[in-house]
Amino acid sequence: MFPLDPSNIAVSQGCDPSARFGRRTRASALIIAAAAVALLASAQAFARAAENPPRMAQEHHSCAVVLGLDPSGDTYDTCVRSLDRSLSEWDQTRLVESNRGACAQKGLEPGTPAFAMCVVNATQSP
Repeated sequence: MFPLDPSNIAVSQGCDPSARFGRRTRASALIIAAAAVALLASAQAFARAAENPPRMAQEHHSCAVVLGLDPSGDTYDTCVRSLDRSLSEWDQTRLVESNRGACAQKGLEPGTPAFAMCVVNATQSP
């Protein structure tokens, strides 16, 4: 027989002591990466919302009071981001529809290149 010491046990069991360190390091790196992505996403949502404080207050009110979500929870943050994204898309849709109406009032026919350019230019201008 051979003497048992920690190095023999690890080798005989097929465990590489440095492999555990590698898995821990990878797991830590993934957790840090996920946290960084979440932080950046939150920062972008708050930056957009900060441009419109009344809407931001309404989004937070809707998630906290109307839906009863805990403001310190992940579900609350997801609610605010989702609501902000939905309202932003709705604003964009309303803007395009408004611009389509304005271009039609100018006498341009929908479906023509001139009409399309009018809508695009109106949407891109401040």
